[in-house]
Amino acid sequence: MGEFDNTVAVITGAARGQGRSHAVALAERGADIVAVDICADINGIPYALGTEADLDKTVRLVEAAGRRVVPVVADVRDLAQLETGVQAGIDELGDIDIVIANAGVVAMGDDESHSEPVFNAIVDTNLNGVWHTLLATVPSIIRKGRGGSVVLVSSSQGLTGRGGDGSAAMFAYAASKHGVVGLMRSAANAYAPHKIRVNSIHPGGVATPMIINDFVINRMTEKPNRAVSQTLLPGVPLVEAQDVTDAVLWLVGPGSRYVTGVSIPVDAGHVAM
Repeated sequence: MGEFDNTVAVITGAARGQGRSHAVALAERGADIVAVDICADINGIPYALGTEADLDKTVRLVEAAGRRVVPVVADVRDLAQLETGVQAGIDELGDIDIVIANAGVVAMGDDESHSEPVFNAIVDTNLNGVWHTLLATVPSIIRKGRGGSVVLVSSSQGLTGRGGDGSAAMFAYAASKHGVVGLMRSAANAYAPHKIRVNSIHPGGVATPMIINDFVINRMTEKPNRAVSQTLLPGVPLVEAQDVTDAVLWLVGPGSRYVTGVSIPVDAGHVAM
């Protein structure tokens, strides 16, 4: 018997990186998965996002773990599109127990200060997209009637302004990730009567394609920002996706049954400096 047998989890940004790691780990422990991803690039975001081939790989890995999975190609910025996709997952797998609002973008190293397309793309994905995810999923948890757990993936930059460089990209990223904390706290209060716990998780830099791409590497090499990468623990420039997944598994599992409305850093001490 798995820890999450007979549960359904919705994960956004599931094509690769942290989202794929969360999806596979939950499937290995018994959950069926609704795997959501835009599978397309976004104007203003200077690196390639996940593809349908990436999402197909997530599907294969979940199925290899013996669980059912519904892939959904949807943009979290588009509420109607997201609701339609999530409903397709519900129609096949049943109502939802777990939500991981993981989809997010960054433009680290873009030093333009007046770039509204970059600012809007980041805020629309990282903040509006998380709100849309709540709207598209929580009614199903309520309808199921046995409570649930929601994890909103923020960032260490959602707890600190360190690393701000005056660019539209960094202003947008920090503002959007701070906004996720506000959503989390409000949702924890709003959904508590339905026994739904809501928490946020705050990774530092994670070794995924969001950071490990030519644009970010080249820009950070040209103009290092030590305040972004510094941590208390030596030798940890980046955490691994599995480190974040381990925290997510605890937050959605029975071991945290009385934990709600809190922000959990997984950042090797970045926000404590």
